[in-house]
Amino acid sequence: MNKNFRCTKNVRAPGPGPAPVKNNNTEASDGMSTVVEFKNYSMGFKDDDGNVFNLLDRLSFRVEEGKALGVVGESGCGKSMTSLSLMRLLPDAATVQGGEILLEGENLLEKSEEQMRRIRGNKLTMIFQEPMTALNPVLTVGGQIGEILKLHHPELSKAEIRARVLQALTDVGIANPESRYNQYPHEFSGGMRQRVMIAMAIINRPALLIADEPTTALDVTIQAQILDIMRRLKGASGSLMVITHNLGIVAEICEEVVVMYAGRAIERGTLKAIFDNPLHPYTRGLMASVPTIRSEKKPLHTIPGTVPTVYDFGPGCRFAERCEHCMECCRTSVPPVKRVGQDHLVQCFIEFEGEEEIDG
Repeated sequence: MNKNFRCTKNVRAPGPGPAPVKNNNTEASDGMSTVVEFKNYSMGFKDDDGNVFNLLDRLSFRVEEGKALGVVGESGCGKSMTSLSLMRLLPDAATVQGGEILLEGENLLEKSEEQMRRIRGNKLTMIFQEPMTALNPVLTVGGQIGEILKLHHPELSKAEIRARVLQALTDVGIANPESRYNQYPHEFSGGMRQRVMIAMAIINRPALLIADEPTTALDVTIQAQILDIMRRLKGASGSLMVITHNLGIVAEICEEVVVMYAGRAIERGTLKAIFDNPLHPYTRGLMASVPTIRSEKKPLHTIPGTVPTVYDFGPGCRFAERCEHCMECCRTSVPPVKRVGQDHLVQCFIEFEGEEEIDG
């Protein structure tokens, strides 16, 4: 890295860019099939006066078939809004400002609500953060899992549904599934309820499983078991998108990483590239914040300040106020997206060895 920081040329204008031309090509550059792709996707929120505040700004990344992508960043960086955009479950105040979200080559933003109902729970499924609030307390566990099969596969008989539910419970490591089938969520521990959520998510063999903080509030032993289940099911059930602030989880089960900050994908690449050679000052700060045995006697590194709210975004880099390398151009212009090595992209004004500026 060049220590003499200076602004690069061809600075991009701030604000969301125009929607790209529709492209149904789902083949990745390395020959692998792309399941989901965000292409210059931007969205924001309207206030009571009708003013629109941009939150997600020109997101571009993809999830490849049979692989796991980790989306990381602090709370408030837009990770969950990214997953809700993919599921088309945004609140009424949200407004899409441009771009595409492709599922197997088809733009989900062009789908009707009826079409999305057939996609959710079938091709796209999600494990939510808190399983107790996601499960219906007055319905049995087996009945709730079976409902998803009934909705998307009405041709199945009751016996076939029961058999598939029992198999799903077995796949996620629940002992004695026959006796557990007719029990209620309050009769399950937190770890077992999370397993039930995973069973519901994989029952229809989705193309993409989204896991939003899948191990929140679980102790380390149960967390390790849940991660082991997700690791085993990843290849068999399709692709996986993990939303988390826990870099340890990403290191365990992901092959690709997207680092988000204040609604922007500021760095993305392979797990090895991001962990071995983090480029963006924010990514380096996240990596340095992870405690290790070697740093036992040193103060834990922290990133000064907090993530700005959507009302406080400036016209330039959204990390500028917290960055030790901030330059004047960082406050006034959106940084360019650069390719540094193979499959490693970073959005930053800092100059890197071998960099190549691209469109995003």
